[in-house]
Amino acid sequence: MPSASSINPFRVFLKHRNFRLFLSGQTLSLIGTWMQAMAIGWLALELTNSAFMVGLVATASSIPILALTMHAGVIVDRSDKLKLVKWAQVAFLADATLLWWLTYTHRINIQALIALAFISGCISAVEIPARQSMFIDLVGREDLPDAIALNSSGFNLARVVGPGVAAAVIARLGIAWCFALNALSFVTVLIGLFMIQLPKWEPRIHTVSPWEGVRQALRYMRDTPKIRALMLMVTAYSILGVPVIALMPVVARDMFGLGASGYGLLMSCLGVGGLAGALGLAAVGYRMSRIKLLIAASIAWPVILLAFSFTRTPWVAYILLLAIGCTMILNGAISNGLLQATVPDELRGRLMAAYGLVVVGLATVVGAFVAGSVAHWVGVSGAIGGAAVLMLSYGIWAFFKRPELRTL
Repeated sequence: MPSASSINPFRVFLKHRNFRLFLSGQTLSLIGTWMQAMAIGWLALELTNSAFMVGLVATASSIPILALTMHAGVIVDRSDKLKLVKWAQVAFLADATLLWWLTYTHRINIQALIALAFISGCISAVEIPARQSMFIDLVGREDLPDAIALNSSGFNLARVVGPGVAAAVIARLGIAWCFALNALSFVTVLIGLFMIQLPKWEPRIHTVSPWEGVRQALRYMRDTPKIRALMLMVTAYSILGVPVIALMPVVARDMFGLGASGYGLLMSCLGVGGLAGALGLAAVGYRMSRIKLLIAASIAWPVILLAFSFTRTPWVAYILLLAIGCTMILNGAISNGLLQATVPDELRGRLMAAYGLVVVGLATVVGAFVAGSVAHWVGVSGAIGGAAVLMLSYGIWAFFKRPELRTL
C-alpha cells in the first residue's frame, strides 16, 4: 500500500474502499452530467439563438441552490448523508429521463428546458452539501485534502470525456440521446452508493430551530477571520471566473466560428487542464504550501482568461483553456480543502452548503446571468475580458493587502 509520503496521486483511492466505490460511480455519472450540460447549452442556443437565454437556462438551475441550500445544509447536518445522496441521485435520474423524452418527442421548448433546469437545481441544493460533507466519512480527516483533489480529478476527467462524447452523440444520434445517456449514468453512481459501508448513522438531539442553525453557520463565517476571507475570495472568483463555462456555446460560435464538435473540444480542453491540475495537487500533497499554490493559481487564472478573451484562433484558445482549467481547479480544490480542514464537524454540512451556494448558486445566478446580459450588449469576448480584469484586481487586493488568507 502506498505510504503517506508517496507521490502517487491515487494513494487515497487505493487506500479507502468506500472512496473507491464513490469516486468510480461518481466519475461515470459526471460524464453523463457533462454531456447533458453541453447538450442543454447547445439546445438553448438552437431554440432561441440568444446568448441571454443560454445564460438564463444556466441561471434557472442555480436559483434553487441560492435560495434553498443553506436550509438544506441544516438538514444535512441532522440527517444520514449517504441516504440523502442516494435519494438525490434517484431524483436526478427521473429529471434526466423526462428531459430525454420531451426532446426525443420534439415537445421540448425553452420554457420546459428552464423548468427542468430549475428542478435539477432544487435537487442539487440538497445533494451538493450532502455529498461534499460526506467525504470525511469516506476517508477520514487526514486524507481529506487529497480526496477532495482526487474528486476534482474525476470531475475534470468527466469534463474531458463528456463534451467529446456529447458532440459525437449530437452529430450521429441527436441531442436527445445525450440526456438518455445521462439518465443511464445515474445508475452507476447508485450502484456504488449502495455498496458503500459506513457505521450506522446515529441521530443527534438538536435544541435549536433550522433557521437558528443557519444563523449559527453565518455567525461562524462572519466571526472567523480566515473563513470569512476565504469565502469572500471564493465568492469573487466564482462570480467572475466560472461563468465562462456557461457562455462556452456562444464562445464557440461567435468567437471562433465553431459548431457543436468545436464546442465539445473547447470544453474538453478545459477539462484536460483541470484534470492535470487536480492530479498534480493530489500528488504534491503537503510537500508544497497550499496557500502559495492558491495565490499563484488565483493570479494566473484571470491573466490567462484575459488573454483568452482577445484570441480568435482556435488552436491558441485550446492551449489557453488547458491553462485556465488547471488554474481554475487549483483555486477551487485548494479552497475547498482549506475550508474543510478548518470547519468543525457539527457545522460541516452548513459550511459545504454555503460553499455550494457560492460556487454554483451565485456563480450562475449572478455571474452567468450578468455575463450573459453583458455579452448580449458588448459581445462575449468583452464580457469575459471585463470579468478577468475585475477578478485580477480583487485577487491582488485580497492576497497582498489582506493578511488573513496568507496565514491559512
